[in-house]
Amino acid sequence: MKQFMRHCFVLCLGSILFAACKKEATMQPQEVNSTRVSASTESVVRLSEDFESGSKTAYAVGNVTLTSGSWTLDDALIGTLTADLKNGTKSVRIRNTGSLTTNFNITGGTGTLTITVKHGTYGSDGNSDWQLVTSTDNGQTWQQQGNTVTTAPSLQTATFTMPAVASFRLSIRKTSGGSNRINIDDVAVAVGDTTSTDPGQPTGSDDDNMLMGNPSNALANVTAENNYLMVKTYYTLSYNRSRATPNWVSWHIQSSDLGSVSRTNDFRADITLPAGWYQVQNTSYSGSGFDRGHNCPSADRTSSTTANSATFLMSNMMPQAPNNNQQTWANLENYTRSLVTAGNEVYVICGSYGQGGTGSLGGVTYTIDNGNVTVPSNIWKVVVVLPNGNNDLSRVNGSTRVIAINTPNINSINTDWKQYRTTVRDIENATGYNLLSALRPSLQDSLETKIDTQ
Repeated sequence: MKQFMRHCFVLCLGSILFAACKKEATMQPQEVNSTRVSASTESVVRLSEDFESGSKTAYAVGNVTLTSGSWTLDDALIGTLTADLKNGTKSVRIRNTGSLTTNFNITGGTGTLTITVKHGTYGSDGNSDWQLVTSTDNGQTWQQQGNTVTTAPSLQTATFTMPAVASFRLSIRKTSGGSNRINIDDVAVAVGDTTSTDPGQPTGSDDDNMLMGNPSNALANVTAENNYLMVKTYYTLSYNRSRATPNWVSWHIQSSDLGSVSRTNDFRADITLPAGWYQVQNTSYSGSGFDRGHNCPSADRTSSTTANSATFLMSNMMPQAPNNNQQTWANLENYTRSLVTAGNEVYVICGSYGQGGTGSLGGVTYTIDNGNVTVPSNIWKVVVVLPNGNNDLSRVNGSTRVIAINTPNINSINTDWKQYRTTVRDIENATGYNLLSALRPSLQDSLETKIDTQ
């Protein structure tokens, strides 16, 4: 029986790694474990900070000692004015590209971490965007969690989830809006119980790129180097350092994702990979006989240049036989988008496994790029199709259409993707993953053992 995560809040994710982070103040790490158990949520609270105990009246960078520990406020202060949105008498006010960062490590645990942040626009200022980023190496590197958030002129709660780690730091960083100011209040962290078998608990909010689950229990921790979770804005992936390709990539497509932006073709290294990891370059596949095959396709993200460009990171690529990529896989991708334009939204998980493919040069190739990149033997995809609507996870039922494809990575492949339909369960058996893990076990059994015939 497959196990599921229990969450204690309404969840809201999405993602890109925070690639251009400021150097944080160097502090000796201190563990914070303000643990209390809530009977109503059956979760353990690791941090609860309301900013009521602190005082900082200037925007200049400085440290503030609060109930939870020491925080660095950069281009930020503790606001007490009427125009400051707050729950109580104080909240943090941030301007420009300022930030709010813990100087201590928050104790994690096992299961799923849920982070909630109250936020809003200061006074009559215009809207701004901000991001939540976390670090598992005492502030040396940072990774964005969930989607970039846009403030509104009322205090609202943003919720983020991430696989639990032993300890981490968090930072809230204003990323747009210029001199417009935002307020941040009531930052809380809780860790849930992964041993729960309560069915149907969601892993994120509607349209979350990983709503259907984390197939390999990937972790946003550098110690999980061959199952490293990277939450980006336009897709989420498990990266394999040894193979230098994703294990899988997960994303959601709705009509608003499909626009008229031209293909950017800006293939480039993913500089947000952890320090010391090999970065596949835009030329790494040159002369190999294999295409730089997208997992999350460029044409699935044409709403903006930023969205399209995000798909050209080499961490989203796999060595793919040209005919497989340009014909069979392209036909499947076009068909998937036609389902969206016909009034559906889809959740897609794509990946590869094995070693040894046949590209345009013939023969079997096991690695390229001087052995740095593994050539997969198989490429697979799972597509969950839902009519447009809300509460997506709860709308999945025994009649939901699930398309599962598993193709050999060869150049002599049939151009008709339907020839490679299989069951989700067969892909699970080949990869060891738990696909669609957010669904209750009985529903998984029903959907994962069928071969699509439409």
